[in-house]
Amino acid sequence: MKTNPLRRFAAALAAVLAGLAFAAQAQPSTLRVGLAEDPDVLDPTLARTFVGRIVFSAMCDKLFEVDEKLAIVPQLAASHAWSADSKALTIKLRPGVQFHDGEKLDAAAVKYSIERHKTMAGSNRRGELAPVASVDVLDPLTVRLNLSAPFSPLLAQLADRAGMIVSPKAAQAAGDKFGTRPVCAGPYRFVERVAQDRIVLERFADYWDKGKVHFERIVYTPIPDATVRLANLKSGQLDFIERVASSDIEKLQTDKRFKIARITEIGYQGITINIGKSDKAKDSPLGRDARVREAFELALDRQGLAQVVQDNEALVGNQWVAPTNSFYVKGLPVPRRDVARARALLKEAGMPNPSFTLLTPTTSDAQRLAIVVQAMTRDAGFDVKIQAAEFATSLNMADKGDFEAYVLAWSGRADPDGNLYSFHGCKQPLNYSGYCDAETDRLLAASRSVREPAERQKLFDQIAARVLKERPIVYVYHRKWLWAYNAKLTGVREIPDGLLRVSGLKMP
Repeated sequence: MKTNPLRRFAAALAAVLAGLAFAAQAQPSTLRVGLAEDPDVLDPTLARTFVGRIVFSAMCDKLFEVDEKLAIVPQLAASHAWSADSKALTIKLRPGVQFHDGEKLDAAAVKYSIERHKTMAGSNRRGELAPVASVDVLDPLTVRLNLSAPFSPLLAQLADRAGMIVSPKAAQAAGDKFGTRPVCAGPYRFVERVAQDRIVLERFADYWDKGKVHFERIVYTPIPDATVRLANLKSGQLDFIERVASSDIEKLQTDKRFKIARITEIGYQGITINIGKSDKAKDSPLGRDARVREAFELALDRQGLAQVVQDNEALVGNQWVAPTNSFYVKGLPVPRRDVARARALLKEAGMPNPSFTLLTPTTSDAQRLAIVVQAMTRDAGFDVKIQAAEFATSLNMADKGDFEAYVLAWSGRADPDGNLYSFHGCKQPLNYSGYCDAETDRLLAASRSVREPAERQKLFDQIAARVLKERPIVYVYHRKWLWAYNAKLTGVREIPDGLLRVSGLKMP
């Protein structure tokens, strides 16, 4: 019996279409995220960039997490308890958690990671965990952190990179190269990284909360130019972008293909001044004389900066926390622009036309800020030259003291101590200014040892009075995290730390 050629063709076509459909279903679903910078090293002990924290949020779970109201909630921890004298924190761990290499996450791994954070050469977690004197393994799922003194910010620190637990086996094998192939216990495992091009993560099948993980892969693409990031979103090359240019928000609001999010940050935008980090401080007019730094601040119109640079998508401020924060020092309000007073101070300092170089990352908002600062301060007599560098390069320059002033944003921490201690404590890891004052150090230590908010506020008042007088950092404003993403993407959580949580994200 002969077969109808049309039927044979139809059957073959059906088979091809079925094969294509199967292949399409078999292709891994990928979430494509556009970042404003390329992260630095992907080692939670050494890392210091905000974009790195975005990647870590998918790769490295922490002992604790923060929610939309900045409340501290358990993540790898199942529960915790403080001792009566607040000098010991006992943590019960979640059972059944595995690292990406199949090793068990237990109390010994927590002890290893905490000690690594504290002792590894180049650690940026050392200051965050300074009061942790020792770590005891009480049983396989119970660990106790013993403190040299009560330390009120500890839970908040453990809700960030200081609380990320790495595989001891992998870390010991890799040594200082661990950041090239990190092994943690998050929903996604590391696959590859091509500098300035992409970071690829893959869903970890044995994740402890795998029911909330819906994408097979995540690809993070660093695109410093906000216009190019947005173009990639609009063309469908990306599903989510962070730090949308404020000038693009109005048009995006009317485009039904996308959703936007506005989240007031818990960090700040500031200008860090080298006053003692290196010999460059002695050669810089800003570094040599506090009056020049005061004149520089008085030459700035913060509201004008927020309007021009951020299209008013920012809250002006002069401290490490925003005026809306309960720990903001109300007795030291934002100073108004006063060009005449700025000129008088420069004349008094014997430097009527000081010149210095302002280092800025190549990100769009940082460069805009530098240009407007350059124009504003010219009115008072300043000659500001701008030097742009790729973000990680600029951080390395700051770490070496190879700058006079530096446009640097800080993403912020749930506890104000995270915005303060590492930047103003003597020789702390993020103290790029080189500011060091014994009395400030004493007050910082005291602010960490008391838990009552009213007592901490009194200490923050005294710290602010000293720091704002010396101006190692001129705080400018507190930005809004501006996100844009495919309207089909659901499960996006708006948390004030500005990090994208990937658990719960779905795309139909």
